[in-house]
Amino acid sequence: MHRKRKIIFGSLIIIFNLLISTFLNFTSFAEKDISINNINSTLKQEKLCIIFSHDIHSNLNGLAKAKTVINQVKEIYPHPLILDGGDFSMGTLYQTVFQESASELKMLGALDYDITTIGNHEFDYTGIGFANMLNAAKNSSKILPSIVISNIDWEKSLSNASASKEASKIKKAMDNYGVKDYQIIKKNGLKIAVFGILGKEAISYSPTSNLIFEDPIKCSNRIVKEIKNNENVDMIVCLSHSGTNENPKESEDEILAKKVPDIDVIISAHTHTKLEQPIIIGNTVIASCGKCSHNLGVMEFTLNKGKVNLDNYELICLNGNISSDKTILGELEKIKKQVQKSYLEQFDYKFDQVLAYNPYEFTPYVSFAERQQEYPLGNIIADSYIYAVKKAEGENYKKIDVSIVPSGVIRASLNKGNITVSDVFNVSSLGIGKDGVIGYPLISCYLTGKDLKNTAEIDASIPSFMPESQLFMNGLAYTFNPNRLILNKVVKAALEPENGIYKEIEDDKLYRVVTGLYTTQMLTFLDEKSKGLISVIPRDKNGKPIENYEDHIIYTKNGELKEWVALASYLESFPKENGIPVIPEYYSKTHGRKIICEEDSIIALIKKPNKIFLALVVITTLLLCFMAISITAISRKIRSKS
Repeated sequence: MHRKRKIIFGSLIIIFNLLISTFLNFTSFAEKDISINNINSTLKQEKLCIIFSHDIHSNLNGLAKAKTVINQVKEIYPHPLILDGGDFSMGTLYQTVFQESASELKMLGALDYDITTIGNHEFDYTGIGFANMLNAAKNSSKILPSIVISNIDWEKSLSNASASKEASKIKKAMDNYGVKDYQIIKKNGLKIAVFGILGKEAISYSPTSNLIFEDPIKCSNRIVKEIKNNENVDMIVCLSHSGTNENPKESEDEILAKKVPDIDVIISAHTHTKLEQPIIIGNTVIASCGKCSHNLGVMEFTLNKGKVNLDNYELICLNGNISSDKTILGELEKIKKQVQKSYLEQFDYKFDQVLAYNPYEFTPYVSFAERQQEYPLGNIIADSYIYAVKKAEGENYKKIDVSIVPSGVIRASLNKGNITVSDVFNVSSLGIGKDGVIGYPLISCYLTGKDLKNTAEIDASIPSFMPESQLFMNGLAYTFNPNRLILNKVVKAALEPENGIYKEIEDDKLYRVVTGLYTTQMLTFLDEKSKGLISVIPRDKNGKPIENYEDHIIYTKNGELKEWVALASYLESFPKENGIPVIPEYYSKTHGRKIICEEDSIIALIKKPNKIFLALVVITTLLLCFMAISITAISRKIRSKS
């Protein structure tokens, strides 16, 4: 009987989770060497070779090897179509000259890319930053790739009272560059139409663009119809910054292929997916080669009497076995000097300067989405925030109780071996501050004890469907049970121990918190996503909700205290061996900041229920009663008719 009750209760918990998840509305492959030996050496007029990449994220070092591969392919196919799916910027120190130098676009031009599109990260420095980049590229007189993007709704963007001025500047820069809805290009006697779209999720990640976008599928149907009616093309290619997903309902490019079947090829970007084999839906080929210049995709097609056949698909690993093109290496050195002069000098750092030695294999940041738990990499970043604020405030330092780092702002790992300035920047490469300087700054704010507990609950519940919201914290320790109802998973929370003793969190007390500028904005966003069920409100020292987070930025003698600079300075503080700081053994393991308790007994699942749990019990009970009453009424009506 006890086992039966346990099964029934477990089923109810699953139902509760499904209900609240609906209410909230809320691939890792082993790399391998791939040669180009399989490329067909028989060149015919109806043959087309497409070389593609996406999500380069300013990893320009890999482009030196990519150039070597492109040259080798050209020995077989002299006129390949070379395409990129967007997010070519934001991810390394090279991005710091994005606005004034447009290095990413110029490097794509140097590799003979024909066309690229716009990803959400192209707007990280706001729409004006993107416009500045386009103008800088155009004024450089360098060979540049064409840009296509079709689902910007210019009518709505230009008439938007709050953002029309900025939208107008973006439109002017795009017109100056020559950005089009779609481009017709001829290769090997074939006529190919290429258009670009920004996907729904990518649009939601582009609030700083100040642009309004048309639904990507609606737009694609319109563009494809226009191409078929007005252009006599052999192939239609979509550069889709939308991506794929293991969940078919969230796999935007698979949905696109079904809804717009006349697209022959989709270069699928945004989700960083690496498809060892393409996804084929109807007659549409969906291709992805992964992120950060790790691979280059090569496809061969035969076009015959209106039919497009995929003959070969390969991902070529851009590893150490491929030599780097010397011309591209020379261009990269020039960009490095620009970065040093215009960006790094203000922080007293050098591009390849060694900051510390790491004796340990940290879990790669891409693995954080696989399991919600404590990680040493998250701990060292959270600890660095407190260290850097202490150093910046000196004698005026006021105790920080908690530091918070969301996994969404962690963009790279600290690998085993020497850690350079470039490596550290890659870890925290996102954003821009109030000062207009690259990198999110740290801010100081206050949270109530209740807010701190809610922060732990957000970390325990939300990452299951929004991995980037996983939090790493110094100062807050808690235990959660993943088997419990969503938003009711935390069973214990306290301040981290001082002298081995955990301190109780007082609900109404204010606690000083340090975190990044983006994180405070994200906490507000999560409040909206939870429909008000759970909230975290950053406040000033008097307990008043903060209206402008930029007013609470922490400063050093060099200006805003950037997230990456905090980590760099912390690494430099470690004890030295042979003249180089070494990451201590403390960071070879975790320290009980986040404890997982996977009990599934009925008592464990319902003890210490919060208001959300109780409210859902009431709602579910009412729903079940309503269903029972409805079924009874229908049954009586049927019997009466009989």
